[in-house]
Amino acid sequence: MRWNKILIGTLLAGGVLMMFACEKEEHVQAEIIQLPTVSVAVQKVSEKTARSRIEVVGTLEAIERASISARIAGQIIEFPVVLGSKVVKGDLLIKISAGEISAKLLQAEAQLSQARRNLARENKLQKQGASTEETVKSLKDATAIAEAAFKEARTMLDYTTITAPFDGTITNKIANIGDLASPGKLLLQIENGDALQVLAQVPEALLLKVKKGDSLSVQIPAASQVLTGEVAEVAPAADPMSRTAPVKINIPSGPDLRVGQFARISLAGTDETTLMVPQTAVLAKGQMDIIFTVEGTAKTARMRLVKTGVAHDGEIEILAGLEPGEVIVVSEITKLQDGQPLSIR
Repeated sequence: MRWNKILIGTLLAGGVLMMFACEKEEHVQAEIIQLPTVSVAVQKVSEKTARSRIEVVGTLEAIERASISARIAGQIIEFPVVLGSKVVKGDLLIKISAGEISAKLLQAEAQLSQARRNLARENKLQKQGASTEETVKSLKDATAIAEAAFKEARTMLDYTTITAPFDGTITNKIANIGDLASPGKLLLQIENGDALQVLAQVPEALLLKVKKGDSLSVQIPAASQVLTGEVAEVAPAADPMSRTAPVKINIPSGPDLRVGQFARISLAGTDETTLMVPQTAVLAKGQMDIIFTVEGTAKTARMRLVKTGVAHDGEIEILAGLEPGEVIVVSEITKLQDGQPLSIR
C-alpha cells in the first residue's frame, strides 16, 4: 500500500507540472499573438550609384599665429602677459633691458649734432671763399654717416620693446622676467583663435582632386560639429617620404572650437554601385546595426543584422545583410520587435 501511495503521488505531481508547462507555453504564444500592429512606412531596397567618401585627418590651427623672439640680446625686465592672456594689436608683450643701446643712441645723437654743426660752419666759410668744395663734400658724407648711425641706434632701441602684431591669445610662454633674451630665441607664441583652419595631410593619389576654393565637409568630434570648409591652400608637390601633401581648409570659428583639436575631412572618391537606405531605417544597439524587413504578405517585421558603411545626405550605405528588392521599414523602428504585425501606410 505504501508503494502505491508513493506512485500515485508521483503521477499526480508530474501531471501538475505538465499542466503548468502547457499553460506557460500557451501564455507565451498568446503574448506573441497579442503584439500590437504598428503603422509604418516602407521602402524597397535598390542599388544606387554613389560616390565613395574617403576620410583624412587633420588638426585645427589659427590662420594668424606668430612665434615671438628677440632681435637683440638683453635681460627681460617686463613681461606683463601670461598663458591665455587676451591681447590687442600694439599691446606690450616684452621689454628688454636697454642700457647699452640707450648709451649708443646718446652717442650717435651727439655725433650727428656735431657733424651738422661742422657742415653748417663749413658751408658758411665756403660762401665767404674761406673753404673748398671738397671739404664741404667730406663733411656732408660725415653727416650722412652720423645720421645713419643715429637711425640704427634708435631702431635698436625700438627692438627692446616687443608688442603684439595682431589681436590674439597667448598660447605658449617660454621665458620669464629675468631671463636672458638673445636673437632668434623663442620667447612666446600668440594665436588669433577667431580665424581657424584645418591642416590636413592628403595622400598624393587624392591631391589632384582637391583644388583651391573647393567646399569640403569637416567633422570636429570633440565639439560634435560638422562644418563646411573652403580649401585655402594646396601644396603643389607631395612629400617623397610620406607621399602626402599639406592642404589648408578655412572653417568658420565657434565657441567650442579650439586650436589643436582633431578633425576629419571627407573627400570625394570614385563612383561605385552600392545599397543606400534612409538613416531612419537603421537602429543602432550597442555595436550592432539593425534593420527590419517586411516578411511576405503577412506583413510581419523581421529583425536583420546589417553592416553599415558611410553616411551621406540622410542615407547610409549597407555593406552586408540586405539584398536588392527586399522591402524594409523606414519609420517607427524603435517600436518594433521581431515578428511584429505591420500596417503599411
